[in-house]
Amino acid sequence: MKPIRTLIFIFSVILILGVAWYFFPAEGLAIGNHTLRFASYAEDTAPAKEEVNVDDVIDKVNKSFEMTVSDNMLDSMRYYRSYLKENPNRIYLPNDDYTYFDKLFTQLEQADDEGKTYRIMHYGDSQIEMDRISSVLRQKLQELFGGSGPNMIPAIQPVPTISVSQHSNGLNRFAVYGDAASNHRASHNRYGVMAQYGQVIGGGTISFSQTNHSQAFDNAKEFSTVSLLLGHNSDNFAATLKCDDITPETKVLAANDSVSLVTWILPADIKRGTITMKGNAEIYGVLLDGDAGVAVDNVALRGCSGTIFTRMNESVARQSFNLINTRLIILQFGGNRMPGIASPKNITPYMAELEKQINYMKRVAPKATLLFIGPADMGKSYGGKMGTWKNLPELNDSLRVMALRNNVAYWDMFNVMGGEGSMAQWVRHSPPLAGPDYVHFTFKGAQEIGSNLAKSFTTYYDFYKMRQHVPSENVIEFINLDQREDSIRTAGRLKMPFYKPSYEKKR
Repeated sequence: MKPIRTLIFIFSVILILGVAWYFFPAEGLAIGNHTLRFASYAEDTAPAKEEVNVDDVIDKVNKSFEMTVSDNMLDSMRYYRSYLKENPNRIYLPNDDYTYFDKLFTQLEQADDEGKTYRIMHYGDSQIEMDRISSVLRQKLQELFGGSGPNMIPAIQPVPTISVSQHSNGLNRFAVYGDAASNHRASHNRYGVMAQYGQVIGGGTISFSQTNHSQAFDNAKEFSTVSLLLGHNSDNFAATLKCDDITPETKVLAANDSVSLVTWILPADIKRGTITMKGNAEIYGVLLDGDAGVAVDNVALRGCSGTIFTRMNESVARQSFNLINTRLIILQFGGNRMPGIASPKNITPYMAELEKQINYMKRVAPKATLLFIGPADMGKSYGGKMGTWKNLPELNDSLRVMALRNNVAYWDMFNVMGGEGSMAQWVRHSPPLAGPDYVHFTFKGAQEIGSNLAKSFTTYYDFYKMRQHVPSENVIEFINLDQREDSIRTAGRLKMPFYKPSYEKKR
């Protein structure tokens, strides 16, 4: 071959590669089930994304919950107005209604005087397994409103938690969620409010004890009230509680096709106990509570995207939520649906499915307020570089819009973490705040998320408490002012009285 032809061939190859480099899509070219990747102009010339500084993000989030100490009501009102309208770490409220949680706060405050325990049900995917996020929220709220214990646990616990040790014998577990090959389905849909139940035929036992886990909170270790939530029991069904040195007590029930709540009130906190059952029944949950106050029940549904509730018997759920005084339901989902969202058009049907679940909860728990928590950031490798799953930001935005449209509050965990690219930095943080799967938090990371959720929630409680000292019309007028109007009008007739915060914790 002549040298000129060799030169032309080499330049032709370079030209072809150059054209491919310029026009090849940065995300690769999908061919069947495979993706063909090649260096691209768009990728090579794209500006480098600034990496999320996790410590800065966490510091800013924590500072956003801090109000400068002031005896002046006006300063306090300015802080809450800014928080409600501008703080990216706030809980988004339907129609910006800052009274959204007021009824709930009133009930939690009255729990001690009424001798009741009002419950918060925290449903979520594997992100909340082992009671990691729920336990932080529980501890904070029990410090504020009273109550203790690990609260409701299933009859059979498939994944150990940090808050209580338990063991069951003679029961069969049925669950509405998870892989059908490894999770038994029932011939009916009476799964109970934990989306699973333990079937007792003839007899069985459920044992529990105070946890020794290093990550457990103190309040979870204190419980003196034990309850059994059950249904469809046979005649003369007997349940005996034996614990510590306390004399065993047996409860006997007549045949019942509906839901019952059997309760043992003990003279002191216990370290361990066993419920021995004789007869047939469906066990929907065991409640391990303390004195009156608030309970936070962790319901971790591994692999679930939050669309299973409408498959559960409405009558059983309605009776259960009423018997156990459920007043807040938290739904934390979205991450498990992410792999199935290949394009934004796949988000719309998911939103429709979630709306059905929300309407279901409103029907079966009409006394409960609803809060939706969106997914965390999730990392995925693109061409060897770790980034956020494509369409995750759009999913998060759609979830917020869907929740608010359905009169459900929304907490944006994705942006609280730092938004796009944050999960990779949470993994690389020292110590790590997320695991090597770039999906799940470590205990320390979950604690950070749980703490910020609790801070955001209790900020609304602080504002609720402060508003007791201000005429409602003044609050409405001030919240609706912008900063310029504020500076003009507060110099005239709109003034707030001096006020010194005096929120006292019960514990």
